[in-house]
Amino acid sequence: MDGERIFLLRLYSDHPSGSKRIRGSWLLYATVLLSCFGFSLVGYDNGLMGGFINGRPFNRVFNYPHPSLLSTVVAIYEVGGCVGAVGISFIGDRIGRRQSIALGAIVMIIGAILQASAYQLAQMFMGRIISGLGIGIINSTVPILQAEVSPKATRGLYVAMYCSTLNLGIVTAYWLDFGLSYVDSAIAWRFPTAFQIVYLLAILWLTVMVPESPRWLTAHDMHDDAVSVLAALTNREVDDPDVVQQHKEIVETVIMESAGGSGSWSEFYKSDGLQSCRRLWTAIAVQVFQQLGGINAIIYYATTLFQQSIGFSPKMAGLMSGFLQTWMFIASFIPWFLIDRIGRKPLILGGIFVEGAVMAVQTVLIYQIQHRTRMEGSAAIGAAAMLFLFESAFTVGMQSTGWVYPSEILPLRLRAKGSAISTAANWISNFIVVEFTPPAIENLGYRTYIIFTIFNACFLPIVWFWFKETKGLSLEDVDLLFADEQALEMYRVMVDRGLSDQEEQNKDDEVEYFEQASTSSRAVF
Repeated sequence: MDGERIFLLRLYSDHPSGSKRIRGSWLLYATVLLSCFGFSLVGYDNGLMGGFINGRPFNRVFNYPHPSLLSTVVAIYEVGGCVGAVGISFIGDRIGRRQSIALGAIVMIIGAILQASAYQLAQMFMGRIISGLGIGIINSTVPILQAEVSPKATRGLYVAMYCSTLNLGIVTAYWLDFGLSYVDSAIAWRFPTAFQIVYLLAILWLTVMVPESPRWLTAHDMHDDAVSVLAALTNREVDDPDVVQQHKEIVETVIMESAGGSGSWSEFYKSDGLQSCRRLWTAIAVQVFQQLGGINAIIYYATTLFQQSIGFSPKMAGLMSGFLQTWMFIASFIPWFLIDRIGRKPLILGGIFVEGAVMAVQTVLIYQIQHRTRMEGSAAIGAAAMLFLFESAFTVGMQSTGWVYPSEILPLRLRAKGSAISTAANWISNFIVVEFTPPAIENLGYRTYIIFTIFNACFLPIVWFWFKETKGLSLEDVDLLFADEQALEMYRVMVDRGLSDQEEQNKDDEVEYFEQASTSSRAVF
């Protein structure tokens, strides 16, 4: 197996446990910090271009390009993200989680340098595409690593944390752009574009410190390394009974999944005992719903919305955009206390419902503004408030769950490929929204919000009937949640070996629970 692995990066000595100087909670915190930097970078890049792309310093350098060309400059980043996410799926399972993230960071540094030094629009295009490739790699890998090393009881909390840092990245970009909007030189956009390199250097350093995923190591027959990582994460010895038991459960899952195939792409389309195809489409659905709900129409073009839809002055629009993203960052702390208590599915349903309701109300309010009715003044205030309410609903609902859920429900042998596909779906949906929004606002006006209302209304029944709750389950237990009778029986045979009477009874109860859950699900479909 080792002879077949391809190591593209030699940034550090090949110690799967990461740094030998930290263990236990500090090692887990280092992994969380890596995830936070990765997602803060996503947020920073989401908010970056919207703050200066309509400004005179940027347009002067590139000879005032047509607005449609500028929207493509913004949106082409999403195309790169899609390609990067798909591309890493072909090598990510070979090089591992850490080295995949490091590869994405190096690619992004090249893209950032090209963008910050651009004098021709073609170079800016190339830099945006390359940066997109890098963020696609990071974006599809970081959630997997975090999910695979986090304790099951607090896995959702850690994901909610890096969603908060994603919003912090957006806030940083907006206020940096706003502060530099008073500078009438190219530094107004070159400095914030180059600033993302700070994030990337931190990510590279942390890839040295964090451990490789014990589940990835086990799947590649590196069992001693996997046990070492599990021991380091829990600050225990390698022969500790809890460490041994945790590794045993991972091995059992690998064996059970291997019975369904070797992890090739074709297995997503086969009918197997773990419903791999259904789980892939669920992961894709989460990512697509997250984008088509309308969030990036607001994040990327908040300033445009405040100006064109609501009628604020350019400076007031920029100021309100900064306040809006700051509020989203503050609201993102709410799911910290909810996601592991009330679960993923209720948050998704509640978030989508409120998003759809806000878009419906926004349609009416923007109509009043655009037709200059007697309610125009109060409608403008209400429309601005609706943007704040929408971002609150999004960060509590779809944002906090949209990244943890796909990495939880995908089977181990297909997790890297499935995460890559679902992340690519996120990026391509993002591209569609970002490319579509400016001409839609210009040509359709208030009707633009009707489109997002319809999307959100369609998502609700799909989530209600199709999605399963993963709160409090280990990643190995999630496999059992989707398992059919044959797979459950295989699991029962494996865990029965060498168990005490009490342990056997506990496992029988566990299998019975998953049998009931699976039967209930199949009754719906």
